[in-house]
Amino acid sequence: MKAINPWINFNGNAEEAFNFYKSVFGGEFTKVVRFKDLASDEFQVPENEADKIMHISLPIGRNNVLIANDVPEFMGPVNENENRSKIAVRTESRDEADKVFNELSAGGNVEGPIGDSPWGTYAGMFRDKYGIEWIVEFDPMTTINIA
Repeated sequence: MKAINPWINFNGNAEEAFNFYKSVFGGEFTKVVRFKDLASDEFQVPENEADKIMHISLPIGRNNVLIANDVPEFMGPVNENENRSKIAVRTESRDEADKVFNELSAGGNVEGPIGDSPWGTYAGMFRDKYGIEWIVEFDPMTTINIA
């Protein structure tokens, strides 16, 4: 397993929050994807949500990444007291991602089946049988192949 990282849901202020976190922790964002970046005929994005964050990542230290997104309005507001964050597990391979996803989600509720994500990773999300929310992700762009 490569890493476990926090993933935070925001009500439209992810960019503001992450600029604050960046000012505290330093570093640079490794990924910023806005909803408008994914807009297509199949994925319509309302104008008022176009600039909201679909995915943002801020490395903290050598092995930690803080990740977030804005929750689209059609999904309803994020309750500040629950459903605010997920545990993100970054794996070292697609096979490991499948194994972790399938085992952890058993008996739970799959919210997004594991597969290719709009932000270029292989990911899926679910609430496990205890109500804990997880995202399992493999990012081939961060994998180092050692011959």
